[in-house]
Amino acid sequence: MTVRHFLSLDDLSDEEFRRVLDLAAEVKTNPEGYRQSLQGQTLAMIFQKKSTRTRVSFEVGMFQLGGSALFLGASDIQIGRGETIADTARVLGRYCDLIMARVYGHKDLLELAEYSPVPIINGLSDALHPCQVLADLQTIEEQFGQLAGRTLAYLGDGNNMAHSLMLGCARMGMNVQICTPTGYEPREEYTRKAQAYCKERDTWLRVVTDPAEAGRDADVVYTDVWASMGQEAEQKERLQAFEGFEVNDAVMARAKPGAIFMHCLPAHRGEEVSASVCDGAQSVIFDEAENRLHAQKALMLFLAGKADA
Repeated sequence: MTVRHFLSLDDLSDEEFRRVLDLAAEVKTNPEGYRQSLQGQTLAMIFQKKSTRTRVSFEVGMFQLGGSALFLGASDIQIGRGETIADTARVLGRYCDLIMARVYGHKDLLELAEYSPVPIINGLSDALHPCQVLADLQTIEEQFGQLAGRTLAYLGDGNNMAHSLMLGCARMGMNVQICTPTGYEPREEYTRKAQAYCKERDTWLRVVTDPAEAGRDADVVYTDVWASMGQEAEQKERLQAFEGFEVNDAVMARAKPGAIFMHCLPAHRGEEVSASVCDGAQSVIFDEAENRLHAQKALMLFLAGKADA
């Protein structure tokens, strides 16, 4: 039987994508109905990068589904310290039923998936953060009732969040505006793919570099940190490059009156977002963070073949 991995949102068909989002809503509404769905199963969690939401949401989620989770930090296992990624995948696949990995390089995930006999879940890589976008889309749908026809405006770095938001929103029939400083645009391969999705759905994707128009008529205004983990040495340079890209009250005023603010967290108030927006009435960042738990429970149920349990 072919092993199903979740390295990108593209690993789900349109029907499966919709099913995972619907299941996330079901799990949130009726957690007790899924309490023992993964009883006896184990999730291995590989962390090359530190984490709050990813670690806690996966670990708690697996516990609430009746299974158990193992935290495997960079200094806790042999990966990268003499043991190959391929061997690590083969060994963990003999012990565990699912493997989630939060890594620096997306190529590490690809290699894990190539050799793993059990599903690999992308908990974050330098290229993509698909688990976050499942939770984001769940949150947007909770706020507006539907996704199709809504517009998301993203300000900041054209990073893994920008890539996954473009892909996920485009798949769900949303319009997307990505606004980044010149030289920090999303990778062309992801922009082309998202544009193709938009063309199929008669929506649009725009990548711009002028923050003065960012957020106009948007239903959702989204941002992320300007310097991700591994980019600390670029902090000063990035602060200068991203000057004027803060999501503040002026940006939110250009959005629709009922617009919401989203951030994958952690947030740096006074840098990529003002405190007045981050902690204001339009912010749904903690609903969004909570939905990591529900969306990932749905994803694990799907990958374990328990989506209809």
